[in-house]
Amino acid sequence: MRNRVCFSVRFPVQLAALLLVQLAALLLVQLAAGADDRPNIVWISCEDISAHLGCYGDPHAITPNLDRLANEGVRYTHTFTAAGVCAPCRSTIITGMYQNSIGTHHMRCNAKLPSWLKPFPMALREAGYYCTNNSKTDYQFKTPSPGQIWDESSGKAHWRNREEKDQPFFAVFNFTGCHESGIADDAKYRAVTRNLSAEQRQDASALTTLPPYIPDTPITREDWKRNYELITAMDAWAGDLITQLKADGLYRDTIVFFWSDHGVGLPRAKRWLYDSGSHIPMIVRIPERFRASTQGIPGSVDTQLVNSVDFGPTVLHLAGVRVPDHVQGRAFLGESLSEPRKYAYGARDRMDERYDIIRSVRDSRYRYVRNFEPLKPYYQYMNTPEKGATMREIRRAEESGSVPGAVALFTARTKPAEELYDLENDPHEIRNLADDPAHAAKLKEMRQALADWQNEVGDIGLIPEAEIEIQEQAAGSRFEILHRGGDSTDSLGRLVEIATKASMGAGALDDLISGLDDDDPSIRYWSATGIGNIGAEGSRAKPAISAALDDSSPSVRIAAARAMAQLGDAAAAIKVLEDELQSQHQWGRLAAAIVLDEMDEQAKPAIPALKAALENQPNKYIIRVANRAVNELQGTNHTVP
Repeated sequence: MRNRVCFSVRFPVQLAALLLVQLAALLLVQLAAGADDRPNIVWISCEDISAHLGCYGDPHAITPNLDRLANEGVRYTHTFTAAGVCAPCRSTIITGMYQNSIGTHHMRCNAKLPSWLKPFPMALREAGYYCTNNSKTDYQFKTPSPGQIWDESSGKAHWRNREEKDQPFFAVFNFTGCHESGIADDAKYRAVTRNLSAEQRQDASALTTLPPYIPDTPITREDWKRNYELITAMDAWAGDLITQLKADGLYRDTIVFFWSDHGVGLPRAKRWLYDSGSHIPMIVRIPERFRASTQGIPGSVDTQLVNSVDFGPTVLHLAGVRVPDHVQGRAFLGESLSEPRKYAYGARDRMDERYDIIRSVRDSRYRYVRNFEPLKPYYQYMNTPEKGATMREIRRAEESGSVPGAVALFTARTKPAEELYDLENDPHEIRNLADDPAHAAKLKEMRQALADWQNEVGDIGLIPEAEIEIQEQAAGSRFEILHRGGDSTDSLGRLVEIATKASMGAGALDDLISGLDDDDPSIRYWSATGIGNIGAEGSRAKPAISAALDDSSPSVRIAAARAMAQLGDAAAAIKVLEDELQSQHQWGRLAAAIVLDEMDEQAKPAIPALKAALENQPNKYIIRVANRAVNELQGTNHTVP
């Protein structure tokens, strides 16, 4: 009896201990499962393509692998990049912040980031993800370096290289074969498409998708044909990556994104903010167990607005990693999302050797474009695109005086300050509605949306590049130039306002003259630029412009010299510009060379100074502009020393 009693007392204790052990083991299993249950994420990205895919309804596309991915996932119809060219876009994607807010907006610049701004893969790595990049970086900043951002960033980077095979991963793969150089360069085109079968080739004469702003000739059709074939080669590459995921038994655990960095690498597309340059394909396949709510339904179409600045925050959110408060993009997948976008924004700044400050706002139907430098032509001469066959066809048509139809709109010597397009009725954006009274309310709405955005993010693109480099040293980073002190909001507002007035014509002259006395060199720069835009009608500003030739800022001096030339005193302008060609500020030297190049015959006395600027010149963009100016002024093919 005593034994039975003792047994009855001990049994619950032993049972409780056993249950505790089992509970602890179960908890450990659940914790481990929680870590392992996070999705793998793969980015399949490519360069320089618009939505010329079969799943987007293109009648000529041969893209079976991506079409299959779309059938298994979601096809996004309103995805836009924040710039029309690769490097600024990639800086936006890797940071989740607009390039013109952090100073990475100029092509091939080298911005200093604020210390608190970490590219989003670093947060994934801290959360236990294995992160690889194969292999393009092009972020426009040196610190942090790719080695700090990624576990591996090289042509051999792969999820297969992780030591712990159950570790979740984020892997990026980028296809460079459909870059504009694949269209323009015969050898690259042949190399990229060498494995295509006869059935995968295109008949250039049968293509029906040439946009109206490109001359329809056998030469331009060949470029368009190459674009399709390069995309088919890319599709095969993407299919191979998906096959590898399946072979490794990872497909059911992996969220797959496909996207392009910007639009097709042809004129009035790449480098531009129209749909042709910024509207991209995006497909996302989400395995069923990782879908939230109604997201990820196979074969579905999502019409919400997505900006490329949203890509990084979305990956963090899907991985269960907190999105930092400073991030300007929004997660568009996962639980507990913020309100969908009303607008997608874009910015164009220096493209290689030429400046053209353009901003854009896109809603689900309309696009608004603000040209802050309307006196510059649509097609400024830039070395790289001028090598393309289609651009040469456009130039040939210009020389012969036979520019057809919509092509003529974009060969104009100047641009309107504002453009507004109805994409539903005008998908190629060739009918500008900015002056249409029926669209006045929409114009006002979009104009205000742009100004609000520029103020919100701090549009550093409105500061001339030479001035950015000067102010960066004191501010600590480019972002902090416009985010220092208690009056930063007021400074931003004044900068947006004066930059806008610079393209408003003679009606803004009094404000522009007053702006030349402002303490902020960027305000003075835009004031001088605006007076130069007005030209002879602004003659009463000449005394103020003359004084600005001695401004403390190189950017203001150069803008004032340009204005002085417009006001009829080329000699005074050239004297300043010749000095600036030899200054310590490389982007000031570039700006001076550009002004001289744009002065045409007025700049002939500056030929010796332009030649001198080519000697021992480390900046290739200055070489391009100065060399072209010399050749144009002399009517010769001057050799760069």
